[in-house]
Amino acid sequence: MEEEKKPRYMVQAINDEILGKLSLKNRYSFLNNNLMALLNQEQFNFLKKVEKFCMRFEKKNNITHGPEEDIYDWIPAFGKEGYISRTEPFEMIDVNYEPSGAAIDFMRNLALEFFDPQFAMGGGATVLAINPIKEHHENIPVRLDALKDLVTGQAPGCICITEPERGSDAVHQLTTCEEQPDGSFILNGDKIYNTNAPKSKWAVAYATAEANNGNTMAQFLINTSWDGWICERVGIPWVPKLYLGKETFRNLRVPKEYVLGGVGKGRDHLFEGLVPERIGIAIMSICECWNAITHAAIYANNRKQFDKMILLFQGVGFTLTDLWAKTTNLTLGLLKFCESYDEKMEKFGGVLPKNIAQALVASASMLKYHTTSLSKEICYESANLMGGAGLCDNTLMNDLLNISRIQEIVGGSRQIQQYIMSMALRQLYKMSGI
Repeated sequence: MEEEKKPRYMVQAINDEILGKLSLKNRYSFLNNNLMALLNQEQFNFLKKVEKFCMRFEKKNNITHGPEEDIYDWIPAFGKEGYISRTEPFEMIDVNYEPSGAAIDFMRNLALEFFDPQFAMGGGATVLAINPIKEHHENIPVRLDALKDLVTGQAPGCICITEPERGSDAVHQLTTCEEQPDGSFILNGDKIYNTNAPKSKWAVAYATAEANNGNTMAQFLINTSWDGWICERVGIPWVPKLYLGKETFRNLRVPKEYVLGGVGKGRDHLFEGLVPERIGIAIMSICECWNAITHAAIYANNRKQFDKMILLFQGVGFTLTDLWAKTTNLTLGLLKFCESYDEKMEKFGGVLPKNIAQALVASASMLKYHTTSLSKEICYESANLMGGAGLCDNTLMNDLLNISRIQEIVGGSRQIQQYIMSMALRQLYKMSGI
């Protein structure tokens, strides 16, 4: 007989009927009814395929999404199905994930976000390590081995950019790298706030040959078992099941074959990763919006107050429709960006012309800026519409509310995105010859 499922909460605050209506299956059903008119058949079919896997995995493993569960234990199962990243087929590591692309990866994120928001965010951090290795593996076996570990879920990964004294200033880093006669490098310095780092086998890190000089930046693949890698967990109460780290490099030697980009190449490699990174954050944020809207909509259609369904009170119904409209409209914009990005990548053989790549940097910042801001609004207002039920630990609303507060900061703060957009406006003005 199957073991009785334990609740994720300390005290049940929502009645059994409504709690049952908020099941993963029902939330997926509501999401699919919203998106079936927006998605093409391939996208919709893939979304439902990942949803089916998530529902089976939750039931088979008695997942409650409670505080005692280690979300990192789930990675191998998702990796085996190709659900860590779907940005491309990854044929270079002898797998063939189809369908793939930015739009398909959007669908993967939707399904995983509804399943568990903290797990989805941790997976996004692994993708940030996957992308640069994918771009610069040069068919070197140790790099391909690391890439396969990450893509197939054998190990989580992290990317080490942010430093304690530099924050969003990714260019003027203090971590240094000193090239050795055999082509290896010695790294010294500190990184911080790197999601998954304490749990990661592989890390992608940046350092400069001359501190504060971005023109001397290099990019490295690091095995965290090497001497000189010291990692401590940073406490971020809003994501208690995620492991973020502070990394100290002390004479950390990186062999030549693990140097993804030598001195002078690191800055270009860093910036080429900003578009997929920020689009990934934008996708996670809009997925959080849908998860929150879904919780609130199901609750508002079942909860009664003053002998009346609360959806029918204008203060609830009209607020919810406003949130729903904003989420739907921004979803359309983000989906269009992903589809356009996929088309251009296919047209240009995976390497975008410089002018197109530059234009996408601004677009990615715009989408990151708006989706993270919207997530913060949607998750709070949805929780507010649910009253105490939206704030207690009986549902994933608690996770959504907390994560939505982080998204504006990760991947470049709100002010950094505004600065990038202002520079893009200046460039467009100059190009217009006015």
